[in-house]
Amino acid sequence: MKIPQVTWLRSFEAAARHGSFSAAAEDLGLTPAAVSQQIRLLERHLDAQLFERLPKGVILTDTGQAYAQPIRKSFSEIKAATDGLFGSKSRKTVKVRSSISYAALVLAPQLGSFRTQHPDIDVQLSTAVWSDRIERDDIDVDIRYGNGEWDDGTIWRLGDEQASVVCSPQFASSFGESLDFEALFGSRVVQIIGSEVEWVRMLDHYDLDLDPPVAWLKADSSLIALQIVLGGVGSAIVMEKFSRSLVAQGLLVDPFAYRLPILQSYFLVVTEKAEKRDEVRSFCRWLAGW
Repeated sequence: MKIPQVTWLRSFEAAARHGSFSAAAEDLGLTPAAVSQQIRLLERHLDAQLFERLPKGVILTDTGQAYAQPIRKSFSEIKAATDGLFGSKSRKTVKVRSSISYAALVLAPQLGSFRTQHPDIDVQLSTAVWSDRIERDDIDVDIRYGNGEWDDGTIWRLGDEQASVVCSPQFASSFGESLDFEALFGSRVVQIIGSEVEWVRMLDHYDLDLDPPVAWLKADSSLIALQIVLGGVGSAIVMEKFSRSLVAQGLLVDPFAYRLPILQSYFLVVTEKAEKRDEVRSFCRWLAGW
C-alpha cells in the first residue's frame, strides 16, 4: 500500500490529539470541513474507520488509536530532527577538544554550570589522549597539557598543578599499621605513560632515600590510572584536580601529606578564527575563571 499523503496524516494526528476536527482545524490553520475531508480521504485510502463521529466531537476507534501512536511519534521525530539541524539561528556552538582525563574528570562534570549561565551556547566536546596541534577546522578550542609552547593559537593557562599519591581505602588498609611511603612505593605502582618521572621527582622533592619504584602497570592517561586503583589494588601519582572528587567521596584516599608541584600545566589553545567569536570568548572566560 502507498504511504498516505502527508496532509491527510497531519490532519489525522491533530484531530487525534485534540479529539476534535474543529480544534485540529484551528491548530492547522484550516477549516473544519477541510480537516474532515482529509480524514475521510485517509480512511478511504486505508479502507478503515479511524474516528467515530459523535454529536459533539469525535473519538478514535481501536484501529485509529493504534494508528495514532506511530503517526504521532513520526511527526515528533521529524520535528526533533528539523529543530536539531535547522533550529534557531541564534544558537551558537563551541567545538572543544580536550585530553581525555581533563574532559572526563574536570570539564564534563561542570558543563551543566556553563549551560545554565549560557543557555544559548552549545558545547560539542571531543577527546584525545595526546594532542599537540589543531589540525582540523572543526575544533575551536583545544585543552592541552604541556609547557604552553605552541604556535597554533592564543594560549590561556588554566592554573598551576600539584599531585599526590592516591590508592583505594582497601589497598591502604592491607598494609595495616606498617603503611608508609616506602611500603607503598614498593608495592604495585601504577605509572602514567609520559609522567613516570613524577615518582622520582616526589622522592627528590621530599629528600626521601628510596629506590625509584618499579611499575606494576602502566596507563596512557590519568583517567585509566585512576580506574585501575579504584579497582582496589595499586597506587598512582595523580593531579589533585583529577582525584579530588574521588577522595571526597571516600572512593580513594591520599594517605600522605606529600604534594608534588607539577612543572607542566593545562592550557586553552584557541584558534585565531575562533577567538573572534563571542561564544568562544565566553567559554574561555568561564573555564579560565574557575
